[in-house]
Amino acid sequence: MLDRDQLETFAVVIEQQSFEKAATALSITRGAVSQRIKALEESLSTVLVLRERPVSPTPAGEVLLRHVKALRVMEGSALQALAPQPKLHAPVPLSIAVNADSLATWFPEVLKELLLSQLVALEVVADDQDHTSQLLSRGEVIGCISTSAKAADGFAAECLGAMEYRCYATPEFAARAFPDGLTVPAVLAAPAVLFNRKDSLHDDFLKSRFGFSIDRYAKHFLPSPVALLEGVAIGAGYGLIPSTQAQPLVESGRLLDLCPNHSVMVDLYWHHWELEPPLAHDVTALIVKVAHRELVTSEVETPVVIAGPGDSASRLRHVNPVVTAHNAKADCNTQ
Repeated sequence: MLDRDQLETFAVVIEQQSFEKAATALSITRGAVSQRIKALEESLSTVLVLRERPVSPTPAGEVLLRHVKALRVMEGSALQALAPQPKLHAPVPLSIAVNADSLATWFPEVLKELLLSQLVALEVVADDQDHTSQLLSRGEVIGCISTSAKAADGFAAECLGAMEYRCYATPEFAARAFPDGLTVPAVLAAPAVLFNRKDSLHDDFLKSRFGFSIDRYAKHFLPSPVALLEGVAIGAGYGLIPSTQAQPLVESGRLLDLCPNHSVMVDLYWHHWELEPPLAHDVTALIVKVAHRELVTSEVETPVVIAGPGDSASRLRHVNPVVTAHNAKADCNTQ
């Protein structure tokens, strides 16, 4: 059997990304940390830690880190179940990865229930939906929201539904920058507002509209859905925003849909361990339930699959101007 102290020391080293910081967190010496990691590697006959700055796990270390995370969840669940009174035991630490646009729109309903349950000590890692799966494969989180429909070995992917994005600007900006509509010369001259450098949604949108790639255009990077929305709303540029997030500003006349005949649907999936501890399974069930209630999909005109990092694909779809929303769960069953 694996030594639990060695396993915990290994996990803390990876989480702290440093032997020194791990020693401080565990209240032991740096030498003791090194000895435990070395003993664990010898017992498994494999290298688990890349001794760089910052420290990171090897592929074997990623597998072991997922094992330690599962042990923590199972132990925490058992202790809570055995507590003489409910909620007497400390909450179980859980980490999940969620894309920023979900955090700004439908995911707060999940957070409300999770946080008020007082059963978990939750860490939410925000990243682009095309990159969250990397955090799961490294063992840093127990689940993630991703655009990839394909689950890696040992994981499962649950279809959540789709988020609709539309291209918005203020009426003043649209009149000034796009007097003849969204044309190639106007796009090359007008600044766009993007989330960050990993955000490929705007590039994908332009390629789908014009039939070829456009990347040499001015870009503002505002790495917050609220900041991105505000950047567009003050007239600093135009950009793709979840329609539910932009709707109040559209209704008040502050924002204008530049392409009313061209919306974009991005399919989202919840990736998680294939064999989940009970508490992690409950988290998965909650996320899927809320997503099926809050997310919708649309009648597809022409499916367009845009390659993402590695084997994943950003499932970006361009739909008719008349959107017929229906239950996302029903659509997921046809995937």
